[in-house]
Amino acid sequence: MVTSELHVIFGTGPVGCWTARALHDRGLRICAFNRSGRRPALMPDDVQIGAADLLDPAQAKAAAEGAAVVYQALNPPYHQWTDQFPALQAAALTAAAANGARYVSIENLYMYDGSEIINEDSPFNPRSRKGTLRAEMAEQMMQAHRRGEVRATALRSSDYYGPGVTLSAMGQMVFGNLAAGKKAQLIGSATQPHSFAYIEDVGLAASTLGTHENVTGKIWVAPHAPARTQGEMVEAAGRIPGITPRFSVISPLMMRLAGLFIPQARASVEMMYQFTQPFVVDSSRIEREPGVHPTPIDTGIERTLRWYQQAADE
Repeated sequence: MVTSELHVIFGTGPVGCWTARALHDRGLRICAFNRSGRRPALMPDDVQIGAADLLDPAQAKAAAEGAAVVYQALNPPYHQWTDQFPALQAAALTAAAANGARYVSIENLYMYDGSEIINEDSPFNPRSRKGTLRAEMAEQMMQAHRRGEVRATALRSSDYYGPGVTLSAMGQMVFGNLAAGKKAQLIGSATQPHSFAYIEDVGLAASTLGTHENVTGKIWVAPHAPARTQGEMVEAAGRIPGITPRFSVISPLMMRLAGLFIPQARASVEMMYQFTQPFVVDSSRIEREPGVHPTPIDTGIERTLRWYQQAADE
């Protein structure tokens, strides 16, 4: 196990925060960077926060100074992926390489078509521009590893849900609405199975990959509980006192119409296939070795709704 002094996280969204919390639980020193230098509410108080424009390779390199591990947990707005994401990854890789740090890339599953159950051996077959971009970025990272420029590994997850997750198919429009007594808004279909990744599990998996030497050069799928339909997720929420399990479904056509006015919705249209067909993940490899297991869905939903209810009271 790596016991080096400093773990640097690029990005302080929910996955960056939960990675920091998991590393903090291991007693490690952590510094997390975002553009503003502001501390998110989910971030532990004694985690150092720094400000840096991580699109600038020089600032990224300086941010990673002294790091044993760099975690790339960045995620620009959907409609800015093409302009920003490749440059963010290139700067992060350069920063890790320049400082001799290991590199953990936290990714999604957009490079897969979902026609079969997804695992670490699934072939790339992107069905969207963002999927093609993700596939290209993944290959660039592994090429850098194979050339010996950086010791890299990738952690891939489906859509997140959990405390702090708002901008997700299972975020504010589902659990936030339910916690507020409103109708959940589901995307695509309420009847197709879809694997969701509980955000605390993703942070724990990232911290595990960052603190074990024998995981580099490999792809890992984060822990996912058995897939459920979005309708079943809402039904499970309804078993919690005070939650009424009502929902409506946003169809692909409705998303296209919304996209005429909302850039985020317009950028989401090409990803609707993930929600109108089965999109199922097999995470048995990471569960076997290094032994990170998924939180049961019902437990994750209860914690998520509790977080939304507490956030509404603050």
